[in-house]
Amino acid sequence: MILRNARILDASRAMDLAKGDLWIEDGRVRAVEPSGRIPSQAGAAEADLSGKWLTPGLIDAHVHLREPGFEHKETIASGTFASVAGGFTSVACMANTKPVNDHAAITRFILDRAREAGFARVFPIGAVSRGLEGRELAEIGSMVAEGAVALSDDGMPVMNSRLMRHAMEYAASFNVPVISHAEDWHLSEGTCMNEGPHSFCLGLPGNPAASEEIMVAREIALCRLTGARVHIAHLSTKLALEHVRRAKAEGLPITAEVTPHHLLLDDSAVLGYDTYCKMAPPLRSRTDVEALIDGLSDGTIDLIATDHAPHSVLEKSAPFAQTPNGIIGLQTVVPLTLELVRSGRLPLLRWLESLTSAPARMLGIPHGTLAPGSWADLCVIDPEFRWELTPAVNASRSRNSPHLAGSGRSGLVGRVEQTIVAGKSVFPAERKMP
Repeated sequence: MILRNARILDASRAMDLAKGDLWIEDGRVRAVEPSGRIPSQAGAAEADLSGKWLTPGLIDAHVHLREPGFEHKETIASGTFASVAGGFTSVACMANTKPVNDHAAITRFILDRAREAGFARVFPIGAVSRGLEGRELAEIGSMVAEGAVALSDDGMPVMNSRLMRHAMEYAASFNVPVISHAEDWHLSEGTCMNEGPHSFCLGLPGNPAASEEIMVAREIALCRLTGARVHIAHLSTKLALEHVRRAKAEGLPITAEVTPHHLLLDDSAVLGYDTYCKMAPPLRSRTDVEALIDGLSDGTIDLIATDHAPHSVLEKSAPFAQTPNGIIGLQTVVPLTLELVRSGRLPLLRWLESLTSAPARMLGIPHGTLAPGSWADLCVIDPEFRWELTPAVNASRSRNSPHLAGSGRSGLVGRVEQTIVAGKSVFPAERKMP
């Protein structure tokens, strides 16, 4: 296949080619050249991508695919279909399944199901502790040997500092990162939104920013002690960002992510008790949001991750304090975060790096690039297409998004038009949605 006349963007090589061609052969990138320099090849299909962007396939370092155990919310097939519908060719899935991915058999099951589905590549993240209970270490060595690329109890903070130290020491010996859900449960347990004027007005128990900031500081101290690679999930506060900034200045192997919702929404979105705006960490203040945007732009925050967290309509219809945390986000990340590029807050290649080469580096996977010889995992974006996330368009089994059509936040600009994995088009798909 030869894709012609696209604007080709590749942050891994600081490439912004206004009009270029890309040649795919045997599932890999054969060449990337300015338009007209790659001759037609016998037997090679050609496509004209004029007006479109061609990028490496996006990589999401933080999704919840829910299978095994919560298939009413999402399956590996439906979640990876939603992934490719959003341009993601690789996703790393968290361990909070049932049973928990805390031993090799579950890691193997996830990989087998992903291969059967045939959409996005899936990279399992193994649990830090057995059952996510924070009492004893999971079977780290066997999970890594089976294919786990990182360790995390995401959804449950590891409150035991000694256990987290030992997890980091094991992770360092296997050269995989520990991903921290940074939350001090002694401060946050029983809360349901950011602590501040809005929580006071709504009469809802507030989660103070300090609950995150304390744990980020602890993870940095343990990183300094162990030398392990540590990644801070879903960073949400200005002071936690400053902790990360100082740790990086010290040369510690710390990375961090931010979600689209923490970049674009603040805690005022909860007014009206909108359960689709309930998440962990909670939406924070406008001051925090502005700091996070600056931190992503200057590279202190390494990457954008969706924290795609499907829940059923019934679960999200309960009273606010009783609903589970989280929203879906795989299909909306491109248009939502491109808002920051259009406004001049986020450079285009920094945006792309945060969704491709940066998560690839953190996870240690050989993707997120268009370098010749790399796998032809590609994303074709129409940057000006206007659309809405309607039930017919939504590819997830769940619909808990604050950006659904009719929400008042539903106007989206920029759409993934095609997704290619190993040289084969997986979206749009010929077969029906799983």
